[in-house]
Amino acid sequence: MLNSIQIKDFAIIDRIELELGAGMTALTGETGAGKSILVDALLFVTGGRVGAEVIRHGCDKTEVTATFAIEKKSIVETWFNEQALEHEGECVLRRAFGNDGRSRAWVNGQSMPLQSLRVLGEALLDVHGQMEYQSLMKRNAQRELLDNHGHHQALNQTVSSHWRILKELRQQRAEAERSAQDRNERLTLLRYHLNELDTLALQPDETVELNSERQRHAHSGKLASGSREIINWVRDADTNAEQLLSRALNVARNLSSVDAGLNATVQLLDEALIATREAANAIQHYESELDADPARQEWVEQRLAALESVARKHHVEIEALSSVLENCRTEVQRLETLEFTLEQLDAQIATALTSYDTACKQLTLARTKTAKALSERVTTLMQTLGMPGGRFEAQLNVLPTDQRGEQGADEIEFMVSANPGQPLKSLAKVASGGELSRISLSIQVDAVESLTHSTSTCPTLVFDEVDAGVGGGVAEMVGRQLRTLGSNAQVLCVTHLPQVASQAHAQVRVAKLTDGKHTRTSLETLSESARIEEIARMLGGAAISDTARTHAAEMLKAATEIDKQAPRNKIKSGRH
Repeated sequence: MLNSIQIKDFAIIDRIELELGAGMTALTGETGAGKSILVDALLFVTGGRVGAEVIRHGCDKTEVTATFAIEKKSIVETWFNEQALEHEGECVLRRAFGNDGRSRAWVNGQSMPLQSLRVLGEALLDVHGQMEYQSLMKRNAQRELLDNHGHHQALNQTVSSHWRILKELRQQRAEAERSAQDRNERLTLLRYHLNELDTLALQPDETVELNSERQRHAHSGKLASGSREIINWVRDADTNAEQLLSRALNVARNLSSVDAGLNATVQLLDEALIATREAANAIQHYESELDADPARQEWVEQRLAALESVARKHHVEIEALSSVLENCRTEVQRLETLEFTLEQLDAQIATALTSYDTACKQLTLARTKTAKALSERVTTLMQTLGMPGGRFEAQLNVLPTDQRGEQGADEIEFMVSANPGQPLKSLAKVASGGELSRISLSIQVDAVESLTHSTSTCPTLVFDEVDAGVGGGVAEMVGRQLRTLGSNAQVLCVTHLPQVASQAHAQVRVAKLTDGKHTRTSLETLSESARIEEIARMLGGAAISDTARTHAAEMLKAATEIDKQAPRNKIKSGRH
């Protein structure tokens, strides 16, 4: 239950705070005063999507805080336990949104992602809008509403899961069939490529080694002359490095016999002489291997040209030819076993289709049962909302096999007869806006009643001008329905109709104030006498007569008398 809401710089609201209790609370006021803005603020604080337009003009950000009571063993309490959040029976939502587009949210002081806030918000708040009947004219919305009434979520998930499996298998089958159409030509080409690549017999790192050898062949003259020069300076010249190091080593050895401190120098010269001799031997060996071999050089060029030619054919670098070879082998194997794969897929599709059909039948059976109960309940409610003899029927139409999908094998269509003797027609073809709004309200009321009877707890219910298009005695019956709901759950109702407002257990007046420069919204929880004035205003306009006041008082008294004549469940704790 919503205990209080604080709003700061939201739309035309500068700063207000409203405390609420159980039962039905009517939100009334002049058109444009900001009644529906309160609903928008509630949607905002429970995770709704918004834009910069919600921020009051001239302000940097908006902030809304809402405090809810948490009932024992409720969905909300379960959510808090799953999130490991302390609550002590109270849930405090706070959300801020700035001009920079950044949104931040907190639950009981703990920062919370917006998606998590939305999940919690759905358990706390259930909003029914004045134009909700427009979505009810869409077949998808009708199916979703029927499934929600029947709590078919698990069956829907099963059908959806089987459909996704079936769809994936069918896609695989289609791809395999497309491959089969050009299978023989593709196999011929792939086998040619395989033979060519196998014959090529590319070795690991072969390209690097061949390019290195090509480089040596291209600069063989320079390498030979350089090698000869190195050998000359190290070993063959009259004064060469090997000879000089040998003489230096002999002198160092003689000196070390006099001063042992030169032993390290002797060792270094000895190592240098050994390294120089090894270098001389290595360069001489390298020189001897440099003899140009025209045949070898020609083979290297031909080998590289062959590799480059095949790589160009496959639009890859030479190093990637090994991957091309493996891919060809894999595809050849796949195509060679394609017929077997098609048989396998056909068998899997048949099994998946059986599972899908079975799940659809279970969902259809559940939908049929729910449709019958929904039709009876909504028809009964229509009688109480000024549509005597009216009928409502939720029809299930079996879809052709090729039109079935993730939502099952049924198409749901809401059919209505607004007057006695008239045939049932599609809800989308009902002409009167007033009739549409009453039918919509009947469906919404039934949905809420189902919720209150199926669980010990119910979210706060918000009705935003769902009484649009009705008046007179019908409006009073709408108010009675909402009051009945308020006996089992907290109901907030935005209304322009005195017949509806008079049925509320409490009333809040929303007013727009201006000083000529700035406009703001104010809220006032009305006393009994103030309610008479407000309902009289709603009855008679700006000039309130004593007759209107008398009528208003009688309407409020009548609402209380009806409770006494037909007692409902006691209203839970509140501030009324």
